[in-house]
Amino acid sequence: MTAAGTRTDGALAGGGLLDRERIVARPGFNRWLVPPAALAIHLCIGMAYGFSVFWLPLSKSLGITASTACPDLTLASALFTTTCDWRVADLGWIYTLFFVLLGSSAAIWGGWLERAGPRKAGVVSACCWCGGIILAAIGVITHQLWMMWLGAGVIGGIGLGLGYISPVSTLIKWFPDRRGMATGMAIMGFGGGAMIGAPLANLLMNTFKTDSSVGVWQTFIVMAVIYFVFMMGGAFGYRIPPGGWRPEGWTPPAAKSTMITTKHVHLRNAHRTKQFWLIWAVLCLNVSAGIGVLGMASPMLQEIFAGSLIGLPDVGFAQLDAGQKASIATIAAGFAGLLSLFNIGGRFFWASLSDKIGRKNTYYCFFVLGIVLYALAPTFAGMGNKALFVLSFGIILSMYGGGFATIPAYLADIFGTQFVGAIHGRLLTAWATAGIVGPVVVNYIREAQIAAGVAPGPTLYTGTMYILAGMLALGLIANALIRPLSDKWFMSDDEVAALQAKSAAVNAGPTGSFGIGTGGLDAKAMLAWAVVGIPLLWGVWVTLRATFALFG
Repeated sequence: MTAAGTRTDGALAGGGLLDRERIVARPGFNRWLVPPAALAIHLCIGMAYGFSVFWLPLSKSLGITASTACPDLTLASALFTTTCDWRVADLGWIYTLFFVLLGSSAAIWGGWLERAGPRKAGVVSACCWCGGIILAAIGVITHQLWMMWLGAGVIGGIGLGLGYISPVSTLIKWFPDRRGMATGMAIMGFGGGAMIGAPLANLLMNTFKTDSSVGVWQTFIVMAVIYFVFMMGGAFGYRIPPGGWRPEGWTPPAAKSTMITTKHVHLRNAHRTKQFWLIWAVLCLNVSAGIGVLGMASPMLQEIFAGSLIGLPDVGFAQLDAGQKASIATIAAGFAGLLSLFNIGGRFFWASLSDKIGRKNTYYCFFVLGIVLYALAPTFAGMGNKALFVLSFGIILSMYGGGFATIPAYLADIFGTQFVGAIHGRLLTAWATAGIVGPVVVNYIREAQIAAGVAPGPTLYTGTMYILAGMLALGLIANALIRPLSDKWFMSDDEVAALQAKSAAVNAGPTGSFGIGTGGLDAKAMLAWAVVGIPLLWGVWVTLRATFALFG
């Protein structure tokens, strides 16, 4: 066999174990094995959304039953103290670091990912994410907050960025006939990671909890090991199609939409186009509105509906006693879990729908429907209609998730598929920006209202809802301005061929399926889907059980 021969697993032989050339699919490979590989990685790194489950236990890591508080503690001194328990606000910076580093690392190393391939990126992501959690565990043991910031926040954040974008261009190339559905399948995993990780973390912390430990560092280590196994399995499950491959019996639709190009824009030129920055604004504004609500979902429901959540409709939030507030906090946690389900379902639903109605029209739905729902939310709150209020925010969060899942396909439509992964990486700086803007807008408006004497209740969030609706109106305008690129931005056929010729992935034969991508949901594919599907279904079941109290 030559160095470029065929291996028994359907990949090209030759090259290093992690090299891009090593993972080019050969005849007999089933393309439906790629989405579960992507899900295996996204479900693990998606725990970033659920990391707040550790904040309260960590705030008592020294005192165990109660925090060892230091009145003169500052953020700078909290980084190095060994005698004071950390405050939740100090720990919350890890959450901010997650998404700032996710967007930054995706932008910085997106081009490298396109050259190195998804397997190498997936392996590096696993090492960073899981290694960062291990370093955070050491930070808990030694009670060094700076080590937790560095481990989970910085190193783990880099792993998030690489893991998040690792499957994007690969899935789009495997499913040119269903771009939105393909990316939706993977990216819904990022939204679902917390549904699995948060209850698993609670289970492990309760198992490891002792009179001298809150059980967090042990939980970190166990979860890092579990995640490493799953992420490495996903990374080694990646395959890429050879040059010229297309699904059996599928041909690109002729001039079906002027918004979908068959050409390619080079990475170095993408950010020089106004289309890139318009799409950047579209994502940033959609995410800013959604992430602000997601971060305040629990207190918002408690303060708006207060006693009505426990059968006391005439009792305001300020009149509730400690026991009653604990009861409605449990119900509000169910509301947050329910929003997570909408977030996940929206990633698949809206991305799949975009294959039918187009990416631009899908974003029109997000903005128009979102504006209406945000504008009506104060009315639903004033009416005391819990069902309409919850449903409206469920739909809003479905569009928040759908925005993430649809954007890679939107980019592929406008800029082509050659560098879509790297372009997507740069666009994720919009997410990093939204991760700061959204919570700041929601939190500071709330604080300003309270300072002005507004009591907890429906009116506390009225101004916030109208401002978020205004942000979506700006997004609607940006989406309307997006037009197809002029020909000057596209690479010539010779340039594309030269790029493909640099890799052994190029197939010397004519364009076609080459016997790749066949098989459908055969036994091997079903087993791969079961590996990621069973944990996901468990997470859904746990979440539904927790949300039952909301209407039960």
